This record gives sequence, structure tokens and C-alpha cells, in this order.
Amino acid sequence: MAEEAVLGFLEKNEQIIDSGEFAAEQGISHDEIVNVIKSLNGFRFVDAQDIKKERWQLTDEGKTYAANGTPEYHLFMAIPPEGISTVELKKKLGDSVFKIGITQARNKNWVEMGKSISRKVAKVEDDVKAMLVKINDGETLNQEDIAALKGRKLISPQIWKGYSVKKGPNYAPKRRKPATDLTRENLQRGDWKEMQFKEYNFSAKGLPVEGGCLHPLLKVRKQMQMIFLQMGFEEMPTNNYVESSFWNFDALFQPQQHPARDSHDTFFLREPSTTRMLPEDYVERVKQIHESGGHGSRGYGYDWKREEANKNLLRTHTTAVSSRMLYALAQKPFEPKRFYSIDRVFRNEAVDRTHLAEFHQIEGLICDRGLTLGDLQGVLYDFFSRLGMSKLRFKPAYNPYTEPSMEIFGYHEGFKKWVEVGNSGMFRPEMLQPMGFPEDVRVIAWGLSLERPTMILYGIDNIRDLFGHKVDLGLIKSNPLCRIGLN
Repeated sequence: MAEEAVLGFLEKNEQIIDSGEFAAEQGISHDEIVNVIKSLNGFRFVDAQDIKKERWQLTDEGKTYAANGTPEYHLFMAIPPEGISTVELKKKLGDSVFKIGITQARNKNWVEMGKSISRKVAKVEDDVKAMLVKINDGETLNQEDIAALKGRKLISPQIWKGYSVKKGPNYAPKRRKPATDLTRENLQRGDWKEMQFKEYNFSAKGLPVEGGCLHPLLKVRKQMQMIFLQMGFEEMPTNNYVESSFWNFDALFQPQQHPARDSHDTFFLREPSTTRMLPEDYVERVKQIHESGGHGSRGYGYDWKREEANKNLLRTHTTAVSSRMLYALAQKPFEPKRFYSIDRVFRNEAVDRTHLAEFHQIEGLICDRGLTLGDLQGVLYDFFSRLGMSKLRFKPAYNPYTEPSMEIFGYHEGFKKWVEVGNSGMFRPEMLQPMGFPEDVRVIAWGLSLERPTMILYGIDNIRDLFGHKVDLGLIKSNPLCRIGLN
């Protein structure tokens, strides 16, 4: 109906001067007329020009006064001829009406105040209400009245938008819907000659291809794997999330009273709560080294308990995998090996912006004869230079299963400061000798988290935005290529 009105009017007239006035004359909603004009203008049936007009509309307070009258008028009408006390007048009108009304009435010289409030004139007109009604009806006021109402915040400006409309280059008294397909029936009937076809838009984009996207952690993990492989490492199997306390702690020469083995730091399993598959001869040697030492060590000097070693848990580090691999390696004729792993570990920690109860650990180790601390530092320089950190510092540290141990710090060119990037050390003889390695075999190792370098690379300051149920899927779809090891 609106489209027919616009095209029909233009068939007999040069233009529609004002879409608002046109809508009122036709008895059609202005919003409906505007939508039709926009559509016709898009197909060049008409040419539309914007019209903007500043109008005034009543505020909520102004609407109340227009409907019920102003506070000053109510106050004047509430004053009897003999006058009234302030307290009584407040009771009749209420505090808010009295406060506004008395101020405006005194400014207009309607009342006078003494011991009581009395009328100063016999009769008044509620001129403010009358002006508000005029504005509400679309009538115009002089600038002085507008300023007065605006000063009392009874009106506010409103920008009205409309159109003036003329015939466009594709004008027709009636718009025919363009056909999108040429059918067999059109060809047989011959009506294709009279049909209007929709133009092809060769620059239109197709639907986005739906497909899987790599998580930033997976991108960084892939590049880390490539670095290890380039350095001659082979990957360890890390499919056991559930591990026994023996492989996770005892085989690493970590005492059974160590705080990390407490339930406040480790997730222990209820079912199955214990393991029954441990190499008994090796277990006996581990017990001996804990209780009374050996190979130059005094041990810890406590009663080692098998039931503690049997407890099942969610592994707290991938070094549990390293202990299994090294034990298996020691059962064969010795040959040097380089192993690495990247997988998930679990800690019973409070979740915050930098800690999660589960995260990913990267670990590398080299097993060979005669290795020294200098070899460890040389490998670390090689490894971290491939990550883009050529400046390293080392700080002495303590780990139950490595001696000496070092924290690794790298200079971050982006942050312009030194940041901790990992931990490292040489596995203790108390760990290696019970496994069955020759005395001259040494193992150097280091580890770091996968999340920390990923957060630095992708500018993420809250680990929960990277890993977990709060991750924004938009990040997964739009994160850039990981350039670790590509320079």
C-alpha cells in the first residue's frame, strides 16, 4: 500500500516535498513510508534526499504537567482567600510539589509570603501547561517561551528525519519483482522476452566456509614439536593421565613426606585407588635408596611405605613419563637417547588469571655418557634460540630429583625485560642408578609450560581466556599463525 502510494503520487507529480506530510495525508505510518522510500531508492526507482528538522518533545516531567497542570498552578489554587500556613500547604500538596510550586509562583508574583502564604492576584492562567499542550500537538512557540520551558527541563530537542523524493532513472508506476531464474516454462511460453531479470553481483562474497580451526595452544605445540624433531628428539608416549605415586614421585627420588604429595596439591583417585603393576625388583631398589641411600648418597632415612607408592593419581608432571622411559631404556644395552613430551598435567591449585588445575607441560631430556652442566646449558641455548630467545640467564634452584638444578630466564625483546621461561637440571644418581644405568651415564632435562609462551605470543593476560570453558570461539577462528621457529 505504501509503495503504491509513493509511485502513484510521483506518476502525477514532480516530487514528494516532505515524507512526513505525505504520510499524514495518505494516512500511512511514516516509518512504513520511509522503509519503502529506502527500498525504491536502492533500486533507483526514486531519488531521495535527506531532510532533518529539529523538533521539541516533552520530557516525562513535561508530560505530567501537560496532563495535570503545573505545581505553581496547583499551589495557587490550594491557597484559600484568607491565606494558609506553610506547614498546612505542604501537607496539602506534598514536599516536591510545594518546593517547585512556591519557587515558580513567587517568580511570577502570584503569591506573597509572610507569617502565612497568601494570594497576590485574584486569578491566574496555567500558561506553562498551555504551552506544553501546544508543543505536544506540533504547534510552534516563540524562542522566549522555548527557552523558558527548556530551562525548566520540560522539553528536549528531537531530530526528525525524513525524505524529499523525485523520480529515479528506473522509475515505473509499478515495480515488478525481478526474476532470479530462467526456467524451461519461460522459454516454452516465450514470456522471457518481457521478463525483468535480477542483475548478477559478481563482486558478492559467498558463504564463509565452515571448517575446523586450530587452537593457539595447538599451533604453538606444533612448532615446539618441530623444534624438538629438528634437534633429533623422539616423542615419548604420554597417553596415561592416571599414574601411580611410584612413577610420579618415588622413582624420582621424591620423599613420601614431601608437601607436593599432599592432597592439597595432588588429585588422588578414589577408584581404582591403587595400582598392582610395579616391577618388584626395581621397587625394592627404590625403597633401599630412599631409606638408607647408596651410590654415594645417605638417602632420606625414613621408613618407606609401599601403600603410599601404590596410590593412583592424576600425574602432576610429565616427568612421570620420563621415569618410565628411562627405566625401560636401562633394561637394554645402553644407547644414547633424546626424548621429549608435550601433554597435559594436573595440579590441585586455586584457579586464577595465571593458574589452572590442568595445563600442558613441555619436557625434553638427553641421556648419554659423560654429560655435564655445560652440555645442559649448550642445549638450552640451542633450544631457546629457536624460540627467539638468544639471551639466557641461569639461577641455582632446588628440585628433589635433579642436582644441580637451574631456573632459566630469557630476555624478552617485546617486554624489554628478563622473564622466567623454564626449569632445568641433571637427574640425580639416586634416581638413575636404581634403574640400572651404568655409573657414567648422565641425564640432562628441562621443562616449561605450553600456556605461558602462548599467552605471551598472542597477548593474552588471563589463562582462562586461553584454556577452559570460557574461551571465546572468535579467538579460535581468528588467531594468527604461530611464528616460533620460522625466523
